[in-house]
Amino acid sequence: MTPDKEKPARPDMPPSEKPVATVIQIERGLVVAGVVFLAVLIAFIAAGGIYLRRVSDAPKPGAERLSVDLSRIGISKAGPRRIDYARLDSRMRRLAEKKSVVGVAIVTVENGELSFAKGYGVTSDGPDGHPVDAHTVFRWASVSKGVASTLIAKMAERKMLSLRDPVSRWAPSLKLPENAQDVATLDNLLSQSLGIWKNAYDQDLEDGRDPKEIRSRLNQIPLLCPPGKCYSYQNIAYDAASEAAEHAGRASYADLVQRMLFRPLGMTSATLSREGLESSDNWAPPHQGRRELKVADAYYRTPAAGGVNSSIIDLGIWMRAQMGAAPRVLSRKLLREIHSPRIRTYSIHRQRELDQSLKDASYGLGWRIWHYQGREVIGHRGAVDGYRSLILFDPLLKSGVAMLWNSTAVEPTGMQLEVLDMLYNQPFKDWMELDK
Repeated sequence: MTPDKEKPARPDMPPSEKPVATVIQIERGLVVAGVVFLAVLIAFIAAGGIYLRRVSDAPKPGAERLSVDLSRIGISKAGPRRIDYARLDSRMRRLAEKKSVVGVAIVTVENGELSFAKGYGVTSDGPDGHPVDAHTVFRWASVSKGVASTLIAKMAERKMLSLRDPVSRWAPSLKLPENAQDVATLDNLLSQSLGIWKNAYDQDLEDGRDPKEIRSRLNQIPLLCPPGKCYSYQNIAYDAASEAAEHAGRASYADLVQRMLFRPLGMTSATLSREGLESSDNWAPPHQGRRELKVADAYYRTPAAGGVNSSIIDLGIWMRAQMGAAPRVLSRKLLREIHSPRIRTYSIHRQRELDQSLKDASYGLGWRIWHYQGREVIGHRGAVDGYRSLILFDPLLKSGVAMLWNSTAVEPTGMQLEVLDMLYNQPFKDWMELDK
C-alpha cells in the first residue's frame, strides 16, 4: 500500500477555508513559543532583581532579632521546629540581668541547621564595654579538647599516625610512671584514661611553668591504674595531643587546626592564642563577678586542652559539623570514632540536680557522652579564669545548644537542659534557677 498523498484543495473552496501548509504551521508555532519564552525570561529576570535586592538589604548576623541571618554561610532554615525561640530569648534576657553574669552568647542548631545565635549583656562594665552580639569572641576553655581529638582522628584517617600508636612515639615529652608512655596509646590520651592523678600539676602550669617540662616529670607520681582502665581528667598530659600533631603533621598545632578543620568549615573568627583573642575588634574580657581580669595565658600554652577562641556563630558551625553536617571535612567514620564511649566517668564530688540528670556518663575522645530523658547526648564544658563554656547536642535529632560567657557565673549552665527539654517536649523546668 502506498502512503496517502496530500489532497489538493478543491477549486471552489474559499481561500479562508483552504488547509494551511505544514511548514507554515510549524513556523507560526515557533513564533508563539518564542514570544512566550521571552515573556517568561523577562519576568524571571525581574523577580531575580527583587530577590537580589532583598538579599543585599538583609540584616547582618547578630542583629537584634530572634535568629541570625545565615545567608553568608549558606545555611537554610527549613523543617519543623521544637524549640520555642521566643521563650529562649526571654529566658536569656532574664539571665543577662543577673549580677553574676556580664556577657553571654548562645547558639542553637535544630534539624542540622543553625537556628538561633544571639548575644546578651555587655563585654565589660568598664568604659570600653559594649553589648555582646553573635560575633563577640570568647574563650572555649576545655571545649577545645574536642578540637584536638577531631584533629588527631582526622590525621589518623589520612594515615599520618594511628590512634593505636604509643604516646611516646609522637609526644616524647610525656613521661609516665613505670614507663607507661610506651604502653599508653593516643586513644588512651584523648579518652582521659592515662591512669594518673586527676588534673596532675595544673597548678604548676598556672604558675608559669613550661608544659613540656611538667609533662617530663609526670612519672614522679604513682599510677592509679594501667592505661585504659580508669578515667582521670587531665590538661597538661592531654596537651601531649598538640605535640603529637606537630610531630606527625610537621607544622604548628595552630596551623594544622586552621588548615584541616577551621578554614574548611568556614570558622573565620576561630583562633588559638591570646593574641588571637585580644586582637579581635569585638571580644569579651574575663571577669570575676563584675570585676574585669587580665587574660591568663596558661592554658594557651596547652592549646589542645584549652586554647581555642571564637564567636558563638563559629562554635555553632563547629557543633553542626560534629552532627555530621560537613561530611567532606568530618566523615561519619571519624565522628563515630571520637563520639563512642571509651571509659565510664564518675564524680566523687557533690553534684547539682542538673549533673545528676545527665546519666551514664562516659568519655569518648575529647567528648563526654551522657543520657538524658533516655536519649544519648554528646558535649563538653569548659572553665578558665573569667570564662565558661558549654556544648551539648543530640546526634540523632541533629539538634543542640552551645554557650560562651565571660564570667564565673553558674546559672548559664542550666540553659542546656532547658533547650533539651524543649526538644524532647518535656514540661518547663527552671534549670537556670532564675526564680530563686
